[in-house]
Amino acid sequence: MLPSVEIDTRLLPPSDRFEFWRSIVAEATAPAHISSPDMDNFVAYARVIDLGAVTMQSLRYPSLDSTRSARLIRQSAPEYYQLALPTVGESRLVQDRRETAVNASEFTFLDTARPHVASQATSGRKLAATISVMIPYAALPLSADQARRLLASSITATTGMGALLAQMLRRIGAYPEQHQPTEAPQLGTIVLDLISAMLAQQLDVERTLPLEVQQQALRARVLAFIERHLRDGDLTPSAIAAAHHMSLRSLHRLFEGEPSTVAEVIRNRRLDRCRRDLTGPLAAHQPIQAIAARWGFPDKAHFTRLFRATYGMSPGQYRAGRPVLLESDDSLRPCPAADSGTAASP
Repeated sequence: MLPSVEIDTRLLPPSDRFEFWRSIVAEATAPAHISSPDMDNFVAYARVIDLGAVTMQSLRYPSLDSTRSARLIRQSAPEYYQLALPTVGESRLVQDRRETAVNASEFTFLDTARPHVASQATSGRKLAATISVMIPYAALPLSADQARRLLASSITATTGMGALLAQMLRRIGAYPEQHQPTEAPQLGTIVLDLISAMLAQQLDVERTLPLEVQQQALRARVLAFIERHLRDGDLTPSAIAAAHHMSLRSLHRLFEGEPSTVAEVIRNRRLDRCRRDLTGPLAAHQPIQAIAARWGFPDKAHFTRLFRATYGMSPGQYRAGRPVLLESDDSLRPCPAADSGTAASP
């Protein structure tokens, strides 16, 4: 599991919950004056994940207001930018004379060393939810003036680079147990490169980014394209190169040094989809060949050979030996700390 700290205020007496949350969250971000209509019984959850280059947070909490004043900044001015993605509730951010209302599925960007006011509200007793990333100044390949132009702005998380970044953050936040601790630095670098590319895209300065950042962002776009088109029978490296306006040679160079070639990525992702369908409830009664054909393997013998070489058994043996699995939900799940028995754990 990725190195993380998990918090569930319900494991504390109601009178201690809000102060505990305030102190922990302030330590992970920057001190601020926080108020909430639910201060007397503040039920909230947090997961803070250390990704090396950046720190990620998955938060669920009641409606609240937060003010980081000039006085607090003089006392503590960490040199971090914060990129936040509200996933439940509506937010408002004021910084550098700009005020922005942010809906769910929009990123917003702020500087912790500048005064700001933020609020997030939900209706009824529903908890707000946010994914945020703390980015050291030195790690972001944009100038201070460029970054300042983006403060308190809203950036879509449903299309383009924002959609790729949002999808990755949601998966990491919901399923940190799917990664080994040694993967944290690599994941942090990928997240940082996607953030850099998304922000540079907003400023129309993508070509000024370091070459490795541009390549990482382009690889992410290619991989997302592959995922969307796995069922297409004509999904080939040549088709992918054409869709991204590059030569086939350039596409292969993009994946030099990666664990798999483009063709291997396509094959492995298709095999994985077949494997999941073989034990999924929606395809439990479908013939194996129908599943294979759906994911680009029309030749039964060829599919069986590939499956056996990859998983050590035939598709029929795999289906017979595995229980039917429930379909997974890749959306942000409640932090498991709610059932962990600890208020905060390393």
